[in-house]
Order: sequence, then structure tokens, then C-alpha cells
Amino acid sequence: MTTTIGKVESMRSVFGKKLAEITQSDSMVVTLDGDLGNSTRLATIEKEVPEAFYQMGIAEQNMICVAAGMASVGLQPWVCSFATFLTKRTYDQLVVSIDQTMANVKLCGAYSGLLTSNTGKTHHSLDDIGLMTMLPNMTVIAPGDANETRAAMEAMYNYNGPVYIRLTRAEDIPNFTTDQSFTIGQGKVLEEGTDVAIITTGSMTYQVIKAVKILKNKGLSLYVLHLPTLKPIDSEAIIKAAKQTNYVFTVEEHYIRGGLGSIVAELLSEEYPTTVIRIGVQNEYSECGKNESLLDKHGLTPEKISGRIISKVYN
Repeated sequence: MTTTIGKVESMRSVFGKKLAEITQSDSMVVTLDGDLGNSTRLATIEKEVPEAFYQMGIAEQNMICVAAGMASVGLQPWVCSFATFLTKRTYDQLVVSIDQTMANVKLCGAYSGLLTSNTGKTHHSLDDIGLMTMLPNMTVIAPGDANETRAAMEAMYNYNGPVYIRLTRAEDIPNFTTDQSFTIGQGKVLEEGTDVAIITTGSMTYQVIKAVKILKNKGLSLYVLHLPTLKPIDSEAIIKAAKQTNYVFTVEEHYIRGGLGSIVAELLSEEYPTTVIRIGVQNEYSECGKNESLLDKHGLTPEKISGRIISKVYN
């Protein structure tokens, strides 16, 4: 199987356009902005559907409580801010007002992970997967490209309950998914092989696709599993990937503790015990820098991902 690479589209721009379409088609859908609309592209709704747009200012905790109140009277609020602010700054309100009540609120964490264009460690969200997947009623999604973002948003709109979507700011990821539909909780096999399983999610999936080209030149047969839903996790797909290969690696733009690697390791330790090598951000804060420099620092470039795998397999 060979992954087909399509045109480059900005996930955040697609997010703004798709949400504008949803709000235009359904008067019960409203959007709440944490004063970051130009960056998150929620400004698209402010311009095109102003009656569905609420500017909440830099008051994220209040914004979450307002969204919960709106949901309680039948509206479907889409709340948007930078991922690190939307999760850590509001966690008590998320737990009590959104998750415990199963409020039909859609939480959009922009600028997720490392790829935030020189914003620095205060704006990096390297723990949001752990925080959000820990909540009992929360669904957590991390699309890999713009096509998948559109499809995931449609699934979110049709799902009754709280959902957190993690969106990268990176502008250089081409479309590699082709499905027009999105099933919450279902993984996608991008490559089928027998030597090494690489399990990844979100913006890192494209880095893995590029790493696969290097690894194939080294004679390795790769099984690549992309998990756009982190909760509920596709347990069957993970177990199948482990059973069909000799090594399991996880790759993520998140701390290796509490993120995808932890989820996969916990699952396999119970269902199919095997060693899981986690590639991601170690126990440290990051720095301010260009995306490529930050990926290199944390071992997340295609060259460093493939080098880590080669060193394990051949040594």
C-alpha cells in the first residue's frame, strides 16, 4: 500500500470555512471565541455568520461556563482557543460544567503541540491529550490533514456530547487521507507490513509518512496506523498492528507520558504484551523556534524518527 499525497491545505483555514458552513446550515450552532479569532480562523464566522459569533475575550473559564449554559438550552456551542489555554486554564470548568454533565459542547484546541510558529513554551500544548482523554465522557480527536479535519467536524456536529479536537497551526501538511466520512473511534491503516508497526496521530502522521520512505530504503516492511481518534481508542487496530509486526513504535507531538504512547502501552500490556518504544517530547519544556528546529530538537523529523527505528531494529 502506498499513501497518496494530495494538495497542501491549512487545517485552521479549513476549520474556519467548515464551521461557517455548519453555522449557516443550523441556527442552533453558535461559536465562542477567546479573542484569538484571527489566529484560529474563528474570525471567518464573525465575518460570514455574525449572529452565530460570540466574542468572550481573554476569559476562558467564563467562556466554558457560558458554553455549558448554552448547551443546557439546546444550542450546540463550538468553543475555540489555543489548546494550551482551552485545556489547562479551564480544567475545573471543563470537568464540572462540560464533562460531568455530558454537555453537547465542541472544544477546538488550536495551535496544538509544538508547531505554533515561534510562540514558545507558554503556547505549546504537550499535555492536552493526557488531560482530555482522562475525562470519562470526553471524545478526543486529532486529525492528520485538512480533508480529515472537514470530515471529523461533520462527525462532531452529528455527535451528541462533549468533543475535543486538536488542530495544528502548521501550514505545510498535504492531504493524505481521501475518505469523505469520519467514524469516531476508528483508526486508519496507511501502510501494511510485517517488520515494524508505527502508530501515530495528528500532525505527526505526515512526518511518519516521510520517515517511511527512508525506512523502506533500508529494507524494512512498515505497518503504519494513523489514529485520528484518541478517545475512544481503536483497540482492535492497535492489537492487530502489534500482532503483525516485530516492533511497535509510537510517534506523537506530545509528552510521551500521558499521550498516545502511554495509551498504546497500557492497552498492549493487558491485551498483547510487547515492548512499545515511544517517540515524542521527553520530560522537558520546549523553546521558542521555527517548527523544523523544534521537531529536530525533540527527535520528530523524518530523519530522526527513522534513525531511532533503525537503531532499535538493527542493533
